[in-house]
This record gives sequence, structure tokens and C-alpha cells, in this order.
Amino acid sequence: MKSRDKTACNSTVTRHSEIACHVPLSMKSGFPLVLSFLLLGPAMAAGIPFVDLAAEVDHQVVVDREDGQYLGHVTSCLLDDGRTILAVYPKGHGRGAIIYKRSSDGGKTWSERLPTPASWMTSEEVPTLHRMTGPDGTRRIILWSGLRPARFSVSEDEGGSWSELKAAGEWGGIVVMGAHIELKTGKGHYACFFHDDGRFAKAGGPAEPGVMCLYMTTTKDGGLSWSDPRTIWKASEIHLCEPGAIRSPDGKTIALLLRENRRVKNSHVVFSKDEGATWTKPRALPITLTGDRHTAKYAADGRLVIVFRGITPGKRELFSSGEAKGPLPTAGDCAAWVGRWEDLVAGRAGEMVLRLLDNKMGYDTTYPGVERLPDGNFVVTTYGHWEKGEEPFIKSTRFTLEELDVKAMTAPMIGLSGDAMTVAGGRAPTDAGFRR
Repeated sequence: MKSRDKTACNSTVTRHSEIACHVPLSMKSGFPLVLSFLLLGPAMAAGIPFVDLAAEVDHQVVVDREDGQYLGHVTSCLLDDGRTILAVYPKGHGRGAIIYKRSSDGGKTWSERLPTPASWMTSEEVPTLHRMTGPDGTRRIILWSGLRPARFSVSEDEGGSWSELKAAGEWGGIVVMGAHIELKTGKGHYACFFHDDGRFAKAGGPAEPGVMCLYMTTTKDGGLSWSDPRTIWKASEIHLCEPGAIRSPDGKTIALLLRENRRVKNSHVVFSKDEGATWTKPRALPITLTGDRHTAKYAADGRLVIVFRGITPGKRELFSSGEAKGPLPTAGDCAAWVGRWEDLVAGRAGEMVLRLLDNKMGYDTTYPGVERLPDGNFVVTTYGHWEKGEEPFIKSTRFTLEELDVKAMTAPMIGLSGDAMTVAGGRAPTDAGFRR
């Protein structure tokens, strides 16, 4: 089925006067899901399909688990063979010794923990992987580990061996790096993006307490050396961080999808049409894209799949003992969104929202690795409290857009406000916050 032909899946539907029936449905314990039933005729409900894959355990694989040990925030890297996936994550919440694994069959099975350089034991932040190519064509993988100083490690043999971590400069930051993107300014040119609240960017602590800054650093040699970071945005009224980067299909525009860490607003987006030299003013994203650590990949048909931690503005239940609750059924879960670049630009709700995995404790889940395989499968590898009362562990799940399109035809609809900034009947965000 072509989702563009179905009203329930079409993100370009004009939001006419809404005729909707709001019915509670126990998709999660104690959670009311708003259903909007589409009616024939000129009046159509403003809503979006909700596709729940959490119970489809045949799509899921346990990547790593250790009794009594917190295993956390994952990033991944798909190698050029289209089937080998590397994954790294910390032994702890956002910090700790880096664990390294490899899948040789597109995420269906995973190796034992692989040997790592001694310095990876000293990592103080979430490790992140970035595929880059030098000006001479040398293929590399760069592993970053943040706080101050920000350090990186290099592999030039497809992850078979790695250099020790070394400082990129006398600077640092949080979740270094949130994302990278290849620049059109020359061969081997890349930009990486991260954030800091003043504690780690430079020696001496915060120069502006309470101000969150987004930074951009660049390389011209395929990741072997890095510029001093440049501030691309800062503010105190909202705290935008953890940038996830995606380029437009025509290659002319870069977008950064941003977590809002004061929890007073939805997530935001900024755009650049000059390879990061200048950026637009941040703009709020729809509630359907509100979350943390957005990680995006294009499908073969041009649609975007964006995976993130589902967040409800105004909530601060990161480490609560129970499941998160909110106006969207993806609150506190491994969530995803399907739509098009044009939806990001226009601020539309998208085509569908997904729950990929069901986290059982607050919002403590989902810094995801996301890869698209040549056969069309998306492989998402991430952490979460997948069993109630247990420490988080690492799972991988997979899906295709063809499967989702079929499910979306009969999926329940979530009613949205006319501007898609809230769920229909939802309350405005309140001032609250939590840290990763």
C-alpha cells in the first residue's frame, strides 16, 4: 500500500474542523490513548496513526545483558558491506567503561564483548561512532568520548583495531558528539555537533550560569584533527541540546533536531543553508517529534525514520519507579516517527508515530543506534528497562516501512491540536526539568 494514498497515513492532510471521538484505551497501564475516528465526507480528523511494535518480540534481539549492571546509551555504525554493524555503549548511566560489540548479519546475532584499548576504560561520557573518509579516500570510524577534554579514538580497519583515546584540544562538552554530517566544502570535511551547559566547554567552569550552548567543530582531514568549537546558539529560557543532524534530499540544507532540556517546550529544529556557517532561529517541533537524542535515516523511498526517547514536556520522571505516562503513548519509550523532509520544514505532524520498545521505568531509555540495511530493514539498537525492576540492558529491533504502512491502515489515531504542537485536549507544558 502506498501511504500517500491513505488519509490515515498522509501527513499532508489539511486539518479541517475536527470531528473526533475521544475514547480511553489501555495501551499502557493507566494510560489513556486518544482515538480519533476518521469520518467520510469533507470533515476529517486532525490526527496521526499510532503503530505499536513493542510486543513483536520476534523482531527483537538481546544484544547484551549483565545481572545487576546498568548498560546504557548506544550508538552504532553500519560498515560498507551493508550487513556488519558495530555498537558501543557505556557500562553505566552516561559514563563508564566502553563496551564494544559487532554483528555480522545485520543485527540478528551479536558477538561477545570485543577487546578495546585501555583508555576506553576511562570514558566519562556516552561514546559515539562516526563514519568518515579522509581526503585521500581512507575510510575511518571515529569514536568520541566527551566531557573535558573531549577525546577521540580512530579505526582505519573497519573497527578491527583502534587507537587510544586522545584529546581533541583543551575543550570539552556533553554527549560529544551528538551527530556528524559530511560538508560540501571539500573532501574529508565534516562537522560534528554537541552541547554544553558551561561546565566542560573550557577551563574555569560556567561563564554564563544557566545558559545552554550548541557547538560545532569541524575537520578537514577526515577526522584526524578538529577545530576549536564554535557556538551556533545559546539561551537560558530554553535548553536545546543533543543535536541530531540530517541533510535535505537535495543536499542544500542541514537540519539539527534538538532536545529541550528544561522541559518547558517541545523539541526544536534549526536549519542551515550554508554548510553550518549560519543557522535559523530555533523553532518548536510538533509533539509527535518531541523527545531526546533524535537519530535519523532516510528510507529508499525518500521518507525519514527518526528514532528518539519519547518525552512529555513538563515531566521529570527519568528515574521514577513506574512507567512514564503522558498524552502520547510513546512517553518514556523507544519512540519513532515516519514522515518526510517537507514535514520538518513545514512543522507538520508526519505520517505515523511508533513505539518500538516498551520501557518499564520512567524516561530512562533510548539513545539509539539506527541503521538502514540494503534490504530495507531498519535496525535500531538501544538501551532500556525492558523488564520491570531490572537494570537496563541492550536490545535490537528491526522493521520495514512496508510493514509499517500496512499496520498504519488499521492503527488507532491520536488526535492532535490544529498546529500539531499538543495532543487534542492536552495541557500546555509546565516548568520542570531533569538531566540525562
